[in-house]
Amino acid sequence: MPESAFTRQAYGETLVELGRENPDIVVLDADLSRSTMTKLFAREFPDRFFDCGIAEQNMVSIAAGLAASGKIAFASTFAVFMPGRCFDQIRMSIAQPGLNVKLVASHGGISVGEDGFSHHAIEDLSLIGSLPGFTVIVPADAIETARAVRAAAENYGPFYIRLCRPKTPLVYSKDYRFNLGKAVTLREGGDACVVAIGLMVSAALEAAENLKSSGIECRVLNMPTIKPLDEAAIADAAAKTGAIVVAEEHLEHGGLGSAVARVIARRQPVPVEFIAIKDTYAKSGKPAELLEQYGLTAKDIEQAVRKVVKRKVG
Repeated sequence: MPESAFTRQAYGETLVELGRENPDIVVLDADLSRSTMTKLFAREFPDRFFDCGIAEQNMVSIAAGLAASGKIAFASTFAVFMPGRCFDQIRMSIAQPGLNVKLVASHGGISVGEDGFSHHAIEDLSLIGSLPGFTVIVPADAIETARAVRAAAENYGPFYIRLCRPKTPLVYSKDYRFNLGKAVTLREGGDACVVAIGLMVSAALEAAENLKSSGIECRVLNMPTIKPLDEAAIADAAAKTGAIVVAEEHLEHGGLGSAVARVIARRQPVPVEFIAIKDTYAKSGKPAELLEQYGLTAKDIEQAVRKVVKRKVG
């Protein structure tokens, strides 16, 4: 088994590093700093940390005000609460004026597990992706998380970074360099390509390795930046493999799959299959059990690849 780590731990540790480097970094949380790991920043910089309590709408508005005053504001809570509970404040106070606020939401997807569907953020990418001007990132592991958080701090404008609750396998080595807006080819292959985000990236790599024994060579493309999307990488993968599978821990409509499908339709039409949550809310259960029940495993990706390869013309 590959080494694993918490993406939210990487976020908290990177915030501390950024806080030491830049006195304009401020951090806000909505009574969940122990879970989002912003507590690490609060411990070292109590005068630059603001716990807004269970008031996500107020937190977003305060973050916008701090950004308007010249600060680089990081605001965090669970993904089910942000953007969900405070969408109007994000739209009006951050997206429309284009302020320098970084929304970093943990506990995305159904891997939140036993907390149940009230806490399963499966619509967040659709919501935040609808807002003009937002950069949207879903890191594949803790190493990419640290690099993405730094990129958010270094680039002006609204950002949304989605993290997960459980530990995830490390996909990258410590020398990995994150390029904002660019996909990363993690594995070459000419028969099909899996475009994946978040914890589905490691599942895609596992699926590709298993498919090799069946004679199917599968490319794996990590798409950490969903918006702006690396359209050139998608079109190139479609042209060279002739078949695409999209894998995400999100509803099938409105997330990565919808974005990739638009690119394929415009630039390089090929068969596409989607590994995602169908039009349903998930039950409560252990993360691994839920991922299996709702079709978000390496085995499901393998089946989708076999299906899409059969659909290829010629």
